[in-house]
Amino acid sequence: MAAERPTPTGPLSPDLTIVESRVYRGPNYWSYEKAIHLVVDLGVLEGYPSDTIPGFADRLVELLPGLRRHACSRGHAGGFVERLHEGTWMGHIAEHIALQLQTEAGHYQSRGKTRSVKGKAGRYNVIYGYIDESVGLAAGRLAVRVVNDLVQHEEGFDFHEALDEFIRLAERTAFGPSTAAIVEEAVSRDIPWIRLNGASLVQLGQGVHQQRIRATMTSKTGALAVDIAGDKDLTATLLGSAGLPVPRQATVRTAGGAMDAADRIGYPVVVKPLDGNHGRGVCLDLQSRDEVDKAFDIARGESKRGTVIVESFVTGRDYRCLIVGGRMQAIAERVPAHVVGDGEHTVHELVEITNADPRRGVGHEKVLTKITVDAAAEEVLADQGHSLESVPPAGEMVKLALTGNMSTGGISIDRTFEAHPDNIEIAEEAARMVGLDVAGIDFICPDIASPVRETGGAIVEVNAAPGFRMHTHPTVGVPQFIAKPVVDLLFPPGAPSRVPIVAVTGTNGKTTTSRMIAHIFKGLGRKVGMTSTDGVVIDERLVIKADASGPKSARMVLQNPRVDFAVMEVARGGILREGLGYDRNDVAVVTNVAPDHLGLGGIDTLQQLANVKAVIVEAVPRDGFAVLNCDDPLVRQMRRRCSGDVIWFSLEYPGSDSREFIERHCRRGGRAVVLEQTERGDMIVIKHGRRTMQLAWTHLLPATFGGAARFNVANALAATGAAFAAGAPLHDIRQGLRTFTTSYYLSPGRMNLVNVGNVEVFIDYCHNAAGMRAIGDFVENYTAQNAGRQDLAKSSRIGMIGAAGDRRDDDMRELGSVAAQHFDVIVIREDDRLRGRKRGVTAELVAEGVRSAMAEGARCRQVEVVLDEIDAVNHVMARSNPGDLVVMCVDKHAQVVSELENRTHSAQAGSHSSELVGDPDLDPAELARDAEAQGQEAEIEALAADHEAAEEAEEAEETGAEAEAEPAHP
Repeated sequence: MAAERPTPTGPLSPDLTIVESRVYRGPNYWSYEKAIHLVVDLGVLEGYPSDTIPGFADRLVELLPGLRRHACSRGHAGGFVERLHEGTWMGHIAEHIALQLQTEAGHYQSRGKTRSVKGKAGRYNVIYGYIDESVGLAAGRLAVRVVNDLVQHEEGFDFHEALDEFIRLAERTAFGPSTAAIVEEAVSRDIPWIRLNGASLVQLGQGVHQQRIRATMTSKTGALAVDIAGDKDLTATLLGSAGLPVPRQATVRTAGGAMDAADRIGYPVVVKPLDGNHGRGVCLDLQSRDEVDKAFDIARGESKRGTVIVESFVTGRDYRCLIVGGRMQAIAERVPAHVVGDGEHTVHELVEITNADPRRGVGHEKVLTKITVDAAAEEVLADQGHSLESVPPAGEMVKLALTGNMSTGGISIDRTFEAHPDNIEIAEEAARMVGLDVAGIDFICPDIASPVRETGGAIVEVNAAPGFRMHTHPTVGVPQFIAKPVVDLLFPPGAPSRVPIVAVTGTNGKTTTSRMIAHIFKGLGRKVGMTSTDGVVIDERLVIKADASGPKSARMVLQNPRVDFAVMEVARGGILREGLGYDRNDVAVVTNVAPDHLGLGGIDTLQQLANVKAVIVEAVPRDGFAVLNCDDPLVRQMRRRCSGDVIWFSLEYPGSDSREFIERHCRRGGRAVVLEQTERGDMIVIKHGRRTMQLAWTHLLPATFGGAARFNVANALAATGAAFAAGAPLHDIRQGLRTFTTSYYLSPGRMNLVNVGNVEVFIDYCHNAAGMRAIGDFVENYTAQNAGRQDLAKSSRIGMIGAAGDRRDDDMRELGSVAAQHFDVIVIREDDRLRGRKRGVTAELVAEGVRSAMAEGARCRQVEVVLDEIDAVNHVMARSNPGDLVVMCVDKHAQVVSELENRTHSAQAGSHSSELVGDPDLDPAELARDAEAQGQEAEIEALAADHEAAEEAEEAEETGAEAEAEPAHP
C-alpha cells in the first residue's frame, strides 16, 4: 500500500488549514453528545498520508506519548499508532491530537470521527468531543499547528511552550475545585446544568426546578446570612449571645483605638479586617502596641469599610468545620504554608521545589495554591531567625505564613472522624445562628478530638461560601465527598430536576403542531415555554420576537424559572449550527420530510435531511416517546433510531399499508393516533394495544375548517400523540383541540382567515412545494365544501406566492408549477432578504414553473410579478372581487395583516367587514397576549352553536369509550 504512494523528494508545504469551525452544545448530526466540528482542508497533503512522510509517526508519538493508548478503529490500545505507520490522512491525525491535547489538560475525551466532505477533494469533517468549548476549539487549532510543524517546521513554533500555554488556558477556564465537585455530583445524578457565565455561576436543573450555585453559595443561601457572616463583629456578638466560645474582641477605626483595645483585651492579640476573607490582612500573635499599630494599616487595607477587629489571640491548631444543611460533613486541619529543611537547599529553593508540585496552581485553579514569597512571608521568616537565603537543618519546619488558609499556600489534613461530638454540636449551632445553609466554621483549639469547653479554644470566624478543596483533596487523609449533601440540599431524594420537553420538527407543520401542544398543556394549567419560528413564548407572553427555533432559544426557555413544560420547535438550521440546546427530549415529534433547504449546509439529499431531523428522535431516552408520521417512508425509518417507544400517527384509512403497519404495532401493545371513517365524518382515535379511545370529530376542530385543511388534521394527530405521551388526560386533549383556532391570536401566520370586502383571504407561511400541495388540497376541499354558496359560484382563486432565495432553482420552479394547478391567478412576490440572489431572479424562477405548468394545461390562466410584498398584497386585493378566494403565502405576516386591516378600516362603513378581531394598531404580540379576552371565546361559542346537536351526540359516544379505556392511560 505504502509503495504505491508518492514519497516527498523535498520539503512539503504545511497546507492543513481550518476552513470552518462549529460548536455543538447538545445532540447533533454527528454525535449523541456535544462536540467540536472542524472542516479542514489538507491542500497538497491530501496526496501524502502519514506513512509517506519519513519519521512523521515516530516524532508525533514522541511529542504526545499518550497517543499510544488511542484505540482508534482497531479496538485496542495502540490501534491509532498502527494506523499512523500504515498510513492515514492528516485530518484524522488532527482529530486524535485534539483529543490527546485535551487529555493533557485534564479534560479526558475519547470520542471522535473524521469523514470526507462529499464532492470536495481534500476536505474533511473532523468531529471530536469536548468538556469546555474554548479549550476544545483551542485544541483543534493547536492540533493543526502540530501537524503542519511535523510536516515542515514552523519558524518560532515551540510545541512544549504552546502546550504549556494551552494547559494554562484550560486551567483559567475550568471550574474551581468546589464548583467542579458540585457539578460532577449533579451529573452523576442526571441533573442537567448550564454554565451561566465565564466563572462559577451555574444553573442546576431546568425551568421551575432549577437551583443555582456560585462556587459553594447556593439558591438557598440567604442574603442576610451572608451579610451577617461578612460582619465579623456581628457574628461574634450573635455567637457569644448563644453561649458559644468566641474570643474577646473590639471593633475599631483608628490605630490608636486598636492599640487601646489591645491593651484592654490583653496581649497577644489578632488584628484583622471586619469584612475580609481568605486570610487576607490577618495579623496574628501581636505582642505589643507597636506591632498592633503596624498591623492596623495592613488590616484596614483589606477592609472595604475601613473597619478593623482586634481580638484575643487563641492558641492551638487551626480547624475548618464544614456544615451543610445544619449538619457537620467534614473537618480539616489547616497547616500554614511552610517548607521542611533538608540541610542542603535555601528557603527560596525549597519554596521553588514545593511550588513545582503539579497539584499547586495560582489561586483556586488547583487543589493546592502556590506559596507566595512577599514582605509578610519574609517577616514571618525573620521571626523564626531565617531569611530566604538560610539553609534550614534537615527536618525543620519553616513557616512562611501564620494563617492556615489554602489560598495562601497552606495544606490540609482530614480530621472528619476524629472530632469530639461536643465540638461538632458547637459548630452546627454556629451555622444555625448565622443562618447559612453551607458554612465554614473556623475553630482554633489544642485538639479537635477534645471538648473545647474543657481544653480552651474558640470559633474565630464563620465563612459563607467556604472552599471545598481542603476536604475533597486533602494533602493528608481521606477525601470527603461533600458535594453530595449540597446537592441533596438543593434536590432532595425524589425531587425533579427536569421539565418535560417536547421537541417538534419536520419540513411542514411543525409550528402549528407546537402551538397545538402548548395550547393543550396551557389548558392543564402548565406554565409552558415554547420556541418557534415566530419567537420565544413564556406562559403566553412573547418575550423574543424572532426566528427562535434554534438551540439558544431552547436554552432561554430552560433557564426561565416559571417554565414547567417546554415545547421546542426544532429547525434544520439550528441542528446543523449548534445541535440541540439540551441533552434529551422526553417526546420527539416528526411531522414529515419533504424537499426544502436542500443544497444548504452540506445537506443535498432527502435522506440527509431526514438524518438531520432524526436527531430529536435519537435524543429520546428509554422512558420517552417518538411520535412519527407513518405515512412518510423517511419518517417511518426513524423508528430504528429511537431508544424509547414509538407512537404512530396516520391520515390513511384502514386497509392502507400504513394502517396495516400500525395494526401490527398495536397488536404488540403499541400506541397510535389514527382516523376512523364514520357516517358523520372522520373521528380521531387513540389506539393503545387492543384498546381504542375516541377523541374528536375532525370537522368539529376549528383549525381544520370543517375538515378541509387535511394538513391541520395531521398536525392535530401529531399533537394528540405528543400530549398523550406526555401524560395529558383525554378530555384535556379534546378540549385543547376544540379550542385551538387558526386565528391570528393563537396561530399568527398560519392559515389566518380575514374577510375583506366579502373576499376570503387566507394568510399562510407556505414557502415550498410540499406545503403548496397541502394548500392546494385545502383550496380544492374548501371550494367543494362550500359549493352551495352563491357568492363562490363564479369566484376566482387568487394565489400570492414566493420562495426563499437560498433554495435550489428546481425547487422554486416546482413551487410555481404546483401552485398553477390550483389557482386561476398567481401573483409572485419576493422576500426582503434575497439570500444571495439579485432582485427579481427568485420571482422569475417561480414564474418559469407557473408558465411551464400553464403550457401543460394547468388551471392557472394568468401570472404576474410584483416584487414588494405589501405592493403585491395591495395588487391582489385591487383585482379581487366579492366571493373570490385569496391565499397569500407571506414572509412578514404581521405587516400583511396590518395592511389588510387598514384596507378594511378605510372602506366605507357597512360596505366591508373583517373577521380578524382586535385593534389593527396593536402589535401582533400584544394581540396574541389578549387572545381569549378579545374574541376567542365568542368564536368558540359561535362554532358550538352551529354544531350543538352534533356535539351532544359526540359527547355521548365518547363518554362511553373513555369510561372503558381511560384507566389504561399511563
